[in-house]
Formats: sequence, structure tokens, C-alpha cells
Amino acid sequence: MGSSKLIEIDGSFGEGGGQILRTSLALSLLTGRPFRIKNIRAGRQKPGLSRQHLVAVRAASEISQAKVDGASIDSVELSFVPVEILPGEYHFTVCTAGSATLVLQTVLPALLLASGPSWLTIEGGTHNPYAPSFDFLQKVFLPIINLMGPTVEAWLLRHGFYPIGGGRFEVTIQPVKELSRINLLERGKIQRYRIHGVVSKIPLKVAEREVKTVIKMLSLPESCTSVEEVDSPGPGNTVAIEIESEHVSEVFTGFGIKGMPAEKIAMYAVNEVRRYLSAGVPVGTYLADQLLVPMTLAGGGTFLTLTPSHHTNTNIQIMKRFLDVKINTEQIGQDICRIEINNKG
Repeated sequence: MGSSKLIEIDGSFGEGGGQILRTSLALSLLTGRPFRIKNIRAGRQKPGLSRQHLVAVRAASEISQAKVDGASIDSVELSFVPVEILPGEYHFTVCTAGSATLVLQTVLPALLLASGPSWLTIEGGTHNPYAPSFDFLQKVFLPIINLMGPTVEAWLLRHGFYPIGGGRFEVTIQPVKELSRINLLERGKIQRYRIHGVVSKIPLKVAEREVKTVIKMLSLPESCTSVEEVDSPGPGNTVAIEIESEHVSEVFTGFGIKGMPAEKIAMYAVNEVRRYLSAGVPVGTYLADQLLVPMTLAGGGTFLTLTPSHHTNTNIQIMKRFLDVKINTEQIGQDICRIEINNKG
């Protein structure tokens, strides 16, 4: 694969979270370059590998036959040496509400360019307030990936709400030899809104109050709303606001919290929507973060987004450790940023 030179990563850098580890794993798989990371999640209240991060390490190890040292709960240092990417059928389980979508984020880039198709089953948290939801994965991120050439499809089999988890989804990946470059500079005309409230093991009226609050605050018709009661291992609730535009879709989610009124949960999601609409950009905060690696694989690209989060800025710096890539962020308006990626190698 790539260069055998070991890359040293300090996990306390920038926002000091688990994304530093996940991005390092993804890029190690893609480049073949081994790395050692210390101070894992030093910026978090409980540093070291949690169950979710350990599953991401094991998933990356399994698809690449990697040699790994330090892969244990609470470990603050880890070394990872990939061997060869092996597409195929895999099953990964996070035995908590830790994000299953972020486990996919770790291994997906390498499997997009693998020598054959893959079928993944991933269990864990599908609707976790600390990570992109499955709805975002299916309706926002994967359609953009498919524009770049591969065919990736995802199906939700069971919701997994925080803090119990127990969700399950499947993903099929038809890879390509190389990704096509795309630019996302215009959102285009908004074509439709969808507001969907979901509950598990709590009254349906909670979701009904949430969607009612959303349509009132955004002046939308009741016809674009729906509510659903699902069977999840634990109680949970979300309200998702999907904005389908001409060139891109975005999903903003409010996550139910015990003791917090439904109206307040809905207001949180609405405030995110208002920020996105006010800026007039096509790419929201989560999508900006997740576009960096695939756009780099495609040789580059440009997109307009909201002012980058600390998370995104940290991600950019980690990418530069593995790749000869130039990523320029330029603030061009109030809460509007242009990010341009040029992969030199």
C-alpha cells in the first residue's frame, strides 16, 4: 500500500475528541500509512477509547487485516498498521448507544475504492444527539457520495435511541476505481419540506407537539408533517426537519431529552434550520465535516458552508498529516465560508 513511515498523532490537538481517531483510521486505510496516536480523546470528560471508538478501531482493523496495539476500553494510546483492504460482508456492533453512523464513517471511504462490493450490518445508536443521525446519513450524505460515482444504499432496520441504543442498519457499497470531483456552490430552489416526529415507548403526543411547533415557527403547512411510533429497545424521541433543495438536501434533528418539553426540542432544530436558511449556503455543519475526505479522494472540490466548527478545523489539520492536500477556508460573508480542497497527490 502506501508509505511505511509512521505518523505520530496527538489526540489532544484541537477539539481533542474521537473524530481525530476516526479520521486517522480512515486515512490510514486509504493511504496504507501506519500511525500512532496518544492522548486519545484528551479533550473529553472521560478520555480514552469508549465502546463506540473501540468498535471503529476493530472495524478498520477487520477490513484491512491491520496490526493493532492498544485497542482496549479506556486506552489513551494506540498504534495501527493496515495491511490490505478486503471488501466483503461485515457485521459491527456497538453494545451501547454509541453512534453506529460514525463507525460507518470510519470504514466507508476505503470501501468506496475497494476491489469489490461490500455489505455492512452495523448495530448501536442510530439517533444519538452527539452524532449525525441515520436520517442524515441516508438522505443527505449518501446522495452526495453517489453523485461522485459509487452506489451506496442504507436501510434502517431498527431505531437505536440514546441512551439505550440497540439500533440496526444495513449498507451496501458498490465501489468505483476513482471518485468524480463535484462542487457544491448553490443550494438551488427549495422544493419541499418534510417534518417527521418519532417516538419509542413514550406517548405519541410528544411527537405531535414537536411537529406542531416546527410548522408554526417556520410557517409551513400541516401537510408536510408526519409522526410515527417505532419499536426500539429503549425509550426515545426525535423530530427531523428535512429540506430538499434543487442541488442538495439537509436534515436537522431535535433529540428528545428526559424532562425537556417537546416544544423546546423542536425549537432547537428550528434554530438550526433558520441559521442554515439565513446563510443561503448549500452545505450545513455536519455535511461540511463529512465532505472533506471524499472530496480529497476525488482530487478536490469546492463548497459553500456555514462558519466551520472547531471539529471541522481539527479534521482539516489531521488530514494534512496523511495527505499532500491543500484545504483553504475563506470567510466570504456573515456565517458563510468557502472551503476549497486541492489534493496534490
